This record gives sequence, C-alpha cells and structure tokens, in this order.
Amino acid sequence: MRTAPGAPHVADTAPGYGALRPARSWLHSDAPSLSLNGPWRFRLSPTAHLAADFADSAFDDSAWDTLPVPSHWVLEGDGAYGRPIYTNVQFPFPIDPPHVPDENPTGDYRRHFALPDDWARAEAVVLRFDGVESLFRVWVNGREIGGASGSRLCHEFDVTAAVRPGDNVVAVRVHQWSAASYVEDQDQWWLPGVFRDVTLHARPAGGIEDVWLRTGYEDGHGRIDPEITADPSAFPVTLRVPELGIEQVWTGPADVAPLTAGAVRPWTAEEPRLYTATVSGAAETVTVRIGFRTVEIRGDRFLVNGRRVVFHGMNRHETHPERGRVFDEEHARADLARMKRFNVNAIRTSHYPPHPRLLDLADELGFWVVLECDLETHGFDAVGWNGNPSDDPAWRTAYLDRITRTVERDKNHPSIVMWSLGNEAGTGANLAAMASWVHARDTGRPVHYEGDHTGAYTDVYSRMYASVPETEQIGTDGSAAPLLGCTPAQGARQRTRPFVLCEYAHAMGNGPGALDQYEDLVHAHPRLHGGFVWEWRDHGIATATADGTPYFAYGGDFGEVVHDGNFVMDGMVLSDDVPTPSLHEFKAVVQPLRFSFTADTVEIANLRHSADTSELRFRWRAEHDGVRVAGGVLDVPVVPAGGTASVPLPSVPVAADAETWLTVDAVLATATAWAPEGHEVATAQQDRSLPRPAAPARPRGDWRPAEGTLTLGIAEFAAGSLRRLAGRPVTGPKLELFRAPTDNDEGTSGEVAESDASIAGISNAALWRRDGLDRLTTRRMSVETTEGALRTVDRVSAANSGLWVAVESTWSLEDGELELRVETAPSRGWSTVWPRIGVHFELPDAGAPVDGAQWFGTGPLESYPDSMRAARTGRFTAGIGELSVEYARPQETGHRSQVRELVLTSAGTGVLRVTALPDARGRRPGFSLARHTPQQIARAAHPFELPASTAGHLIVDAAQHGLGSRACGPDVWPPFALRPEARTIRLRLRAG
Repeated sequence: MRTAPGAPHVADTAPGYGALRPARSWLHSDAPSLSLNGPWRFRLSPTAHLAADFADSAFDDSAWDTLPVPSHWVLEGDGAYGRPIYTNVQFPFPIDPPHVPDENPTGDYRRHFALPDDWARAEAVVLRFDGVESLFRVWVNGREIGGASGSRLCHEFDVTAAVRPGDNVVAVRVHQWSAASYVEDQDQWWLPGVFRDVTLHARPAGGIEDVWLRTGYEDGHGRIDPEITADPSAFPVTLRVPELGIEQVWTGPADVAPLTAGAVRPWTAEEPRLYTATVSGAAETVTVRIGFRTVEIRGDRFLVNGRRVVFHGMNRHETHPERGRVFDEEHARADLARMKRFNVNAIRTSHYPPHPRLLDLADELGFWVVLECDLETHGFDAVGWNGNPSDDPAWRTAYLDRITRTVERDKNHPSIVMWSLGNEAGTGANLAAMASWVHARDTGRPVHYEGDHTGAYTDVYSRMYASVPETEQIGTDGSAAPLLGCTPAQGARQRTRPFVLCEYAHAMGNGPGALDQYEDLVHAHPRLHGGFVWEWRDHGIATATADGTPYFAYGGDFGEVVHDGNFVMDGMVLSDDVPTPSLHEFKAVVQPLRFSFTADTVEIANLRHSADTSELRFRWRAEHDGVRVAGGVLDVPVVPAGGTASVPLPSVPVAADAETWLTVDAVLATATAWAPEGHEVATAQQDRSLPRPAAPARPRGDWRPAEGTLTLGIAEFAAGSLRRLAGRPVTGPKLELFRAPTDNDEGTSGEVAESDASIAGISNAALWRRDGLDRLTTRRMSVETTEGALRTVDRVSAANSGLWVAVESTWSLEDGELELRVETAPSRGWSTVWPRIGVHFELPDAGAPVDGAQWFGTGPLESYPDSMRAARTGRFTAGIGELSVEYARPQETGHRSQVRELVLTSAGTGVLRVTALPDARGRRPGFSLARHTPQQIARAAHPFELPASTAGHLIVDAAQHGLGSRACGPDVWPPFALRPEARTIRLRLRAG
C-alpha cells in the first residue's frame, strides 16, 4: 500500500516514512532546544494532489496568509479555511478504506528559523511534532525529511543532514484526510492542522536518548528499576534523588541495575508524593519526577500499593471553545483543580494521549489515569464492521506504531495505572497484537480495552453503559447472568477479573440520573471498581449569529454534510467552564466520607484509598426552617483510610414550630494546590424535626353553580378563572404535563425496564408529542361557589386524542390565607410515562417583572427524583436567570424539589409568598421559575432562538419524571419514573 516517494501518501496505511526516529519518552532535558511555535506562513488548498515546490528555500510565500502554530486552521480566519465537522460514529467521507476523497483540504506551512551557532557541535538535530491532524510531510531547506500519521502522537525526525548554519526553512504539508482518519474516528470535532508544539532539539554527542525509571513500593520502602538508553560515550551516568540521598553511578550500560530507595512515602492519587530524580551523563541531564507505587491485579481486585482502587473518574477529551485541542497549561491546570474540587479522582484520556504536560499535572495534583491510545474505528459499524482495520493485516504496523508511541512517550508517569488500547474499534488480531506488545514492554501496568468482551487479551473486564441491574449481576458472586458477547464459560472468566465501567452515566444536557445507584454497587461488591462518566466537558465551539449574538456551536451548525448534532455536548462542565448541577450531584455521590447519624453521635467512615482525615476540619450547624441557630467545630480524631470513628454530637435545639436540620461539613483545614482553605469535601444532613402533621383540607359543602366572578382575599376571578393575584395580573393555574425534553428524554438507546411505560427504540419525548402533552387544551366542565370558596372542574386533553385528565381546582379562604387545592386524575388508556404533573402560572411583566425567588426547601441547585444527593434543605435566593442552566440545546432545567415556602421577588422585594403543604402521603411539591414556557424552550435548538419574553412562568410540580441516561445509556428506572396517576397540590398564597 506504500506509494512512491514524493507522492501524497494519503492512502498509505504505514504510519510513517523517511528519517522518522524511534519513539521515546517526552523528557525534561537541559540539552538545547528551539521552539518553532508562533506565526507560520500558510496556504490552504482543496485537494491533496499538489506539487511540492513550496518546500524549496527560494519559494516566495509573501502572498500567503499567516497562521499561528499550534492551531487548527478551521478555527482560524472566521471560516476562511473551512469549518469544523462533528461526528460521533459517522465518517465524514465515503467508507472506502484506505482511500479518501480527492476533495481533501491540505494545508501548507512554511517558516524560517535561525540555527543557533553553538548547535554545530550537536551530534544530531531533531525536529519534533507533538500533534498534527491527520497526515503530514516535512521538508527542511527543500529536502524531504519524511512524513507520519497518528494525530495525537509524538513524531521526531532527524534533520541533521538538512539543516545549515544561519537561516533555514521548514515546510510542512498537512492533509485533513488520510488512511489514518479511518482509525481516528473518535467522538469529537475533526480539527485539522498543526495543533501541538513544534520543537527543534540539539542532541549532544554523549547524550541520553531515553530514560525509564520504573518504581515500586512495598512495606514502606521503594525500589527503582532503571532503563537508560544511551551510547556508551554517555557513561558514566549518575542517578540522583537528593531527598532520598541516592547518588548511583553506573560506569557503563551493563552496570545499570535495579536499586532500593529505602524508606519512602508512596504515590497515590490522594497523596501524590513525588521525588525529583536526575539522570546525568557526559553531555546531558534529564529530570524525572518519580512516584513510588505498585500496580497489581490480585484475583478480581485492582490494587495500588496493596489497596483496592475505586475509580471516581471522568472521560476527558482535550477541548476548548476557542482553541479546540490546542493545549493551554493554565487552563488545563484550572480544569484538573476543578476535578479535584468535585471529588474526581481518575481520568480516562478519551480516546488518545493528551498533551504530555497534562500528565505532569496529573502526577502533581493526583489522579489515577487510564492512558488511552489514539485509536477508534467506530464508523465501520455502519457497514457491519466489514473491512475494520482492527483485524486487517495491512494495518498491523500502524496499530503497533500507535501503541508503541503511546507507551514510550508517557511511561515515566506514576499517575498512569493502566494502558488502554483505544476505544470502539471492534476486535481483532491487531488489537491482540497491541496488548501482547504492552504486556511484554511493561509488566507493571494492566491492559484495558472495552471491546475485548470475552477477555481474550486484556486484564480487566470493562463495559460501557451497563445498566444498574446488569452491573449488579457482574459484581455478584455466583451469578450466572449472561454477559455481553460471552459464552457462559467466558462470562465466568470475566467475573474473576476487576470490573470497570469505562463509560457510564452519559452526562448530556440535564442529567444523568442514578449516579448513587452505581456508587452503592461499588461498595456492595468489591469486584466493581467504579468507572468513568462520559464525559467531563462539553465540546461547544464559540461562535456568533449574524447579528453578533454569541453561542456555543455543535454538530450541524457549520453546515456539515453529515453530523451527529449536539451529541458532542455531553459534559459535566459546560463549554464555558461552568459546572453543571450533575457535577455537583457527582461530587455528593462519590464524596470520600460517609456519615451515619444516631440520636447523639455521627459515625464518620473514611472511604479513601490511602489518605487519612488529618487535613480536614469538621464543622456543624443547626438550623430552624433554614435559619442558623447554633454551630461549631466537631472534635474528630484522625480517621485512617478505610477506618471509622464515632463522634459525639452537640446538643441541638429542636423547635416545636419549625423544621430542625443538623448539617456536618468536612472542609479543608488548609489550602491545597487545587482548593482554598474551607473548601467543602463532604457534607451530610440529619432531619431532627418534631412531627408536625399538615392541617387536612377543610371539607366544604353547599356548592352552587355560579358565574365565578368574585374576589377571594388576594385573588380576583372572572368566569371562574384567576385574573389577578396580590394586585398583579396572573394567568392560570393550568395543568402542565409537558417539560422541554432533555437530551435523555429524546434518547432511544439503552435498556427499558419491563415494568416501565417507556418503549424500546422510541424516545419518551416522541411519545409525549404523540399524546399531545405539549399542546393540551381545556374544556371547563363546571364553576361552583360556596361561602369563601370557588371550585372549577376542567377536562384537559389534546387534539386527535381520546385521553384526558380531570382537574378540580378549589380556591378557599383558610385562616385568613388563600388556599389553592388542585386535584388531578387521568383517564384510562395512558400508556407512557409523563414528564411532570404540575400547575403553570403565567406572570406578565406589567412594569415590575418577577425577577427572582427566595425559598425554603432543597437547593441551591436543581434536583430531580434520581438526582437528589447534592440537594440540601435550607434557605436559598436566586435571580430568575440563575435558576436555569443554559444548556447548549435548551431543555428542561431549574426544578427545585420539596419546596416548603417560596417568595417571588421583583427588584429585591417580595411580591407573592407561596407555602406548599404536603399531600396526604407527606409528599411535597417542587417548583421552577423561568422566562419561557416549556413549549417555547422545546422549540429552540440554541439559546439565542428563544423568543423575547414578556412574562415569568412559575410551575409548581406535584411530581417530575427522573432524568436517566438514555441519550446513551439506560432509561429512568422504575422507582423514579412518573406514570400517569392522580395527584394533589395544596398551596397557601399571600402577598409578599
């Protein structure tokens, strides 16, 4: 498949040619280097079939544009160089491997550099590219040096024979599409260009070519197993670890041998202790930060330093709304610090090696890292995996090159505890060959690949989006439940291995739900080692409408021929770095401490891998109806990892006429590299309230048909309908069964429980639209009055539907307050879940718009039936815009559960006070307050498409459907699914 020298090579499955050097570690060296980052001359052509005359030193590029390196050309020039393309599974070109279309955007780059005078003594001059998408060719001073593919991999070329003293010209040709594109079909934007650093290195005579300092830890002591790659002229070579008093001299290559490091502190993700080591030879010193740790699989346990690891992880792409995959260290450090603050302890580098500096940061801040190879062939699913490169001998060299460059570049990092062959590339002999190579090269780390369902060549059992019941069966000893793609014997073998959910809880839009169910399984079944949420961050690209309105673009917004829509907006963090409520939920679910209350004590369990609680301070506070009445600091002994301590609780004053809540927070006693002093690590609440049953609804009699035009306290009615409330115009309440579908509501994937009302292969949102929940109409059946009360009965239904809901609304004066009681009852025949059961009040602006809320209930963020762990009970205040999350595709957001009291405000002043009474079963309603109706939100594909608002919209919900993960995973499970049922809402209303 090799093409002739000088040809474009776009259909070549070989990974590189020319003066391409062997893979080695990305090292911190004192040997001279010269960054070639900065402005380059640039020309874009629509095809790969071009002459190479541009590489000549004398070529006149003065008419070319200037483009920064690193960058993606489709993110520069406001569309002048093409636009990004988003696909998840699809190939944006015909599936004709290894060929790609002639319409192949090709970028030519040129820049001059001056070779430093003292480089004349260098033994070799090496040109390194840390990332180029997708295939590139290199010339120096008109001489072709070579070419390579592997977009997220490092490539080094020996350019010694081509460079000259003084001025030099380097030219690079980058093809957007190549044979390599078939094995780089990751779920992300296609972003061509030279997007990582370009560096020139002077390799000294007697230099150190490569270093690998393997480490181990056992019983408080460390060991170092060194591998030094260097010419004999580099020796003697000295290893120094000053903190440990190590200064080991090796006089020749044959002398290099393992050594003991004595007493050391181990490296873990919780206590990332690093020691600075230097390796010095005749002409070069290399610095490596080492961490002592031992990774092993013992039976069905994945252990580091002899203790079981639980991954509370995130799948992390490299993405930024303006720079794409261009690395920015300051932003990356802030991103990893954010992960730490939200109790994330692990990263799967989906689905390629990140910029090498990111792994330095992971070593320093502390993460368990599953380092993934740059490999995915998901698009072959469209043709039944026919021609998949994973089992084609023609691609074997490319596969082995990719895993070799992955492992060799990053092998020194203690944070890496597992190598992953790639993602969603089917299975086959080439993947097995990759695993075999890794096993031979690195005996100290296991091999992962989810597609090896039977465990033929990998070391851990891995799955994505397994449901809660299926995950439980995987972890249960003695279970014979079938496993995906396995015979009974293969399934039994997989159950003898550690299990990892390499992807779960698809965090697209509002969701996911059921995080706590997965976490509970991890603690019930030691074989289960947690997993990695898909995914960390939305991939929105910052752009603007024609009138300058900014927004974050997703698939289809750039006119792609094929695309996968907003499926790229599936992060726990929005594109602009804002954590979503689901990330707060994750933090609460996986918090490393568990609190169990009794009447006078709290038991604190430390669930960590290795860190004790010495860096934490435990604060407590007592609140009456959300108002603090007492507080202080608990005297908690240091609790070791895996240990527990029972701590006496202070005497908490309990109120007879208010709810009493005790809250305990574990906070950082001192600042760390990732959070300030006082940062909350874990929290828990105990309800100490005395029973206070709600007053039952007062029965009324002597109802008489009436016109229904009257005033009851603060309410004014005409023809039985509310017209004004507390002096403000109000429309409603009307029955609201619809919510703007979440991405999970629109999803069709994943399991549907047999007892559920969902339908496999059809989204819940489609069923809601089929049944007309977004277009309900009302027929008034009756209007009646009695002394101090008004009652209406309505039948609510949709066009072309025989289904209906009876709604009885009773307004009455009770104890000087206005009470509203709404009772709903569905007809027979409803066959699907409902999104909500609520009542909707429209609040026209009328000169003083409702612009915020104060409430006593759960908060401060939104919550739903299967996403409640982050919700705490208290008093909260928010502006109307702060109550909703601006997801990239507008959808249901903003529901606050279990409200007791709600005050609507205008310009900081209360205008309406609502007290929510529990129903006969003690269930409290929730509320949402927004500037748009669910129907308006559902019609908008982007926030800027929402219409101008002239009113606020208050919806009080008796119930909401759960969130689930059905955009790419299981649906809402039965306990959290809302089936059509009769419900009651009771509210007391008075002027603010």
